[in-house]
Amino acid sequence: MALLYAVALLWVLCVWECARASPTSQMDYGGIPLWIDRFLEEPSVMSLKDRLDPHRYQANNPQSCPRGCFCPVQWPTALYCDQSNLTGVPASLPEDTQYLFLQSNNISSLPPSVLAGARELRWLILDHNRLQGVPLADGALQNHTEMRYLFANHNSLSAVPMGLPAGLRQLRLAHNNISSIGAGTFQGLQNLTVLLLQGNHLQTIEPKGLAGLLNLDLLDMGDNRFKSVPMHLPPSVQQLYLSGNAFSGLGESSFAGLVRLKYLRLSRCGLQDTGVPTQVFNMSTLVELDLSYNRLAVTPTVPTSLQYLYLEANEIQEFKLSSFCRDQGPQSYSRMRILRMDGNKMSYSQLPLDWVYCLRVLHNIFV
Repeated sequence: MALLYAVALLWVLCVWECARASPTSQMDYGGIPLWIDRFLEEPSVMSLKDRLDPHRYQANNPQSCPRGCFCPVQWPTALYCDQSNLTGVPASLPEDTQYLFLQSNNISSLPPSVLAGARELRWLILDHNRLQGVPLADGALQNHTEMRYLFANHNSLSAVPMGLPAGLRQLRLAHNNISSIGAGTFQGLQNLTVLLLQGNHLQTIEPKGLAGLLNLDLLDMGDNRFKSVPMHLPPSVQQLYLSGNAFSGLGESSFAGLVRLKYLRLSRCGLQDTGVPTQVFNMSTLVELDLSYNRLAVTPTVPTSLQYLYLEANEIQEFKLSSFCRDQGPQSYSRMRILRMDGNKMSYSQLPLDWVYCLRVLHNIFV
């Protein structure tokens, strides 16, 4: 019970931290919340400005705190240099720096020499700066063996940095200008679990572009310029977000190699019935499927194991029971829990009379 209470308290703290973000801070961290492990004494990721009394911005050794940064006594290994109009990374970073917050500045490049002394760096957050092109020399961070999080969302990067530390767990590069991923880009990043690339200009991924991502769990490539589902996706992916791409259609085997896929988002992709093959979602692992805001006229065929299906804001005018149940019988029923079909071209009265026998464990249906 004590363990459950501690877990619940950590979750509340994380939600509270996110809710405290001010509109002006522009800190969305790529749209995926950052979990803070209080047991490891990880610091708050939010800006300290307007949250703590300025008198608490103390350093254990004030002489070692770089100009333009705050070195709070609560987290002696954290440097808060965010929202300080910095044009570069502060020089002479303390050697024991583990958490470096540089978001919302005017930094345009990242010379490897400025980080050379901070070999214990675990988090490097550069969101909302002016990083352009390829501002990080290949291999500049490779010797930072303790680095786990690298965020550079909302910049103008034209390519994924190469030669990143092998221990990296999360790489967030959302809302940049990356247009392609070449072979070997992520080679050696076998520990990466989260990769955010949404809001870029991605059109192509070379066959070995994602090779090496052996433990990737979440991949977000939404709001890019793909015309079809990228091939050669890592088989380990459990959460795949592709919303906001202009797909001409889906292939029968678009997701065939994703043997662990649980959550799939394909909203706002312009999908029509002719572009959705009957067996394309035939994955027993799939738990949640988002097909909202497309142009579907008929309910698509989904696995009976699916629990959450979002079809709102399509053009659906035909509810096919065979989309959810294949056979008749006491064991042949859908495990669907939530089904959203609001904003379509049919009403509740148009549902077939025997739909309740197929969707017998349904909690909520919106029509």
